Amino acid sequence: MNSSLINRFDLEMWNIYKRAKIEANYNASRFLQMLDTHGGLETAHILINAPTVSEGYTALWERGRIDLTVEALIYNNKEYHELFTEKEIQIIKRRLQDYQYFS
Repeated sequence: MNSSLINRFDLEMWNIYKRAKIEANYNASRFLQMLDTHGGLETAHILINAPTVSEGYTALWERGRIDLTVEALIYNNKEYHELFTEKEIQIIKRRLQDYQYFS
């Protein structure tokens, strides 16, 4: 895998944590813990492959900031799609649709 792409993705994951804290007044402490433990890419895989959306996803949706979710980050940046399986991309699209991201 492209290590430069993975590094950029990792930075973007840290950035959405910071932006959620500043812009949406949401302190994603569990997400931060996951980033510290697993890094950005593995954290994304864990969250995407979970059977339901995370508490953080729901909290951001309630604040009208679904654009700050991991799913939106990946969906909106086609360059990151190669880091995920087709099944994961489908999960991402379905979650965003379910929460009216495209409305």
